[in-house]
Amino acid sequence: MDNGEDGDYYLGKRDLPPAGSRPYLTQGVTTAVLFATGDITAQQLVEKRGAKGHDVSRTGRMALYGGCVFGPVATTWLGFLARRVTFRNARVETAARVAADQLLFAPVMIGVFLGSMATMEGKSPQKRLETTWWPALKANWVLWPAVQFVNFTFLPLQYRLLFANVISIGWNSYLSWVNSKGGNKSKDHELVAAPAT
Repeated sequence: MDNGEDGDYYLGKRDLPPAGSRPYLTQGVTTAVLFATGDITAQQLVEKRGAKGHDVSRTGRMALYGGCVFGPVATTWLGFLARRVTFRNARVETAARVAADQLLFAPVMIGVFLGSMATMEGKSPQKRLETTWWPALKANWVLWPAVQFVNFTFLPLQYRLLFANVISIGWNSYLSWVNSKGGNKSKDHELVAAPAT
C-alpha cells in the first residue's frame, strides 16, 4: 500500500493517470451527465414513462443541479476532507471523514437538492423539505456510509467524486423519484431505501 500525499492509503497511486488541470470543469460535466442519467433511469425504469412521457425539463433540471451545484461543491468538500480531516491512524481518519460526510455534508446537500428542485419547478421549497428531506436522509444513511468508507479508504482524491457519481446513478434515480413525488406521502415513499448514489 502507498501512503498518499493527503494522508490516504490506497493501492497503486503511482499507476493512476493525472487528474487533469481543470478538476471543477471535469467534475461538473461528469456530475451533470450522471445526474441526468439517474433521472432518465428513474423515469424510464422506475416510473416506466416511455419516450413520449419522458419529462425532458426534469432531466435538464437534474443535469443543471449536478453540474453547477453538486459537482463543484462535492469537489471542494472532498478536497477539504482530504486536507483538513487528517489523523495518524488511517482507520480513525476514514471514520472521521465518513462521519463528517454523513452528519454535515449529506443533510445539507439533500436539503439543497430538494430546495433547488422545488424552486426550479416553481413550487414551495419549504413544503418539499418538510415532506421529503427526512425520508431521503434516512435512505442516504442506508447506502452512503459504506460507499464513502470504500471511497475514503481505497481511492485517491481525484477519483473520489467519479466513484461516488457512478454509485449515484442509482441514488440519483431515487432522489429524482422522491423529488417528483413532491411530498405525496405513501407507504412506498416511506419504505424505499436507496437503490444501488
